[in-house]
Amino acid sequence: MAGRFAQRPTRTTVRGGSAGVPAQAHAPGRARVWVPDGPLDVSLVLGPLRRGPGDPTFKALPDGSVWRASLTPVGPGTLRVTSRNGEVRGEAWGPGAEWLLDRLPRMLGADDDPAAFVPRHRLLAVTRHRLPGLRLVSSGLVLESLIPSILEQKVTATEAYRAWRLLVRKFGEPAPGPAPAGMYVMPVPQTWALIPSWEWHRAGVDDKRASTILRTVRVASRMEEAAGMEPAVAQARLEAVTGVGPWTSAEVVQRSHGAPDAVTVGDLHLPGIVGWALGGDRSADDAEMLRLLEPYAGQRHRAARLVLLSGCVPGRIAPRLAPRDMRSI
Repeated sequence: MAGRFAQRPTRTTVRGGSAGVPAQAHAPGRARVWVPDGPLDVSLVLGPLRRGPGDPTFKALPDGSVWRASLTPVGPGTLRVTSRNGEVRGEAWGPGAEWLLDRLPRMLGADDDPAAFVPRHRLLAVTRHRLPGLRLVSSGLVLESLIPSILEQKVTATEAYRAWRLLVRKFGEPAPGPAPAGMYVMPVPQTWALIPSWEWHRAGVDDKRASTILRTVRVASRMEEAAGMEPAVAQARLEAVTGVGPWTSAEVVQRSHGAPDAVTVGDLHLPGIVGWALGGDRSADDAEMLRLLEPYAGQRHRAARLVLLSGCVPGRIAPRLAPRDMRSI
């Protein structure tokens, strides 16, 4: 998906603290304007990067702006993205500002090709028609998706989101620039490696997941190198770390690479959702899910994403899994 853009410096001064933004002057930021060749829904594209409603690295405000606090290869940065009349505007602050703005079109799916997807189920055709602004996000950052994905292994979303929120707020740093109150950049690898065992415990993270995160941050540069690889090769690189399997690696490259075929296997709920939506079988397992997605080879992740966005989800037939309190163990 091509487009055109312009980049310029901007100074942002906020008065009155509206919409959760601190009332103070800030150092000059940078801005970039990009015009995509087609509809683009910024919130929908960036949504997968959000880890729960309290994610301190992600804010979506009532004015339609989306804010992200990221640890880029050149340092922390805050990015604000808005869209109006077919024009996307990015503003960024901090050492990582230029990196974030340079990456903006690719992050928002400039390299994605939605036209490659040919719906073979009416549900997916209708959902795609209803959401023409859907593109697959491509952040270009691996650890910022890898660490929360590890936290989400075999626990409830509530548990994982809480752990991510607590650890980032306690060990990260405030987002640079006029970011909304409470936004933080995730810790650098060295800080993750030095988190005491009792802090993992307080955040509800068991030893297995904590140990996996420690192994990944010890080879952080090798992990981030995967951002420049083809998705399948990147997944193999990530899975070389003990504790990172196909479920985790797929969840990462979906976000870091915008990988259209990286379907998630090993998920507790996804096979049943896909099975119900595409085959009327709420008891589908991974094998059945992959069979149903076979007509979309090369676009299986996009197909699964459209299923999830369709709202066609089977009713719950078992009690919700209760969160565990690791602090009592």
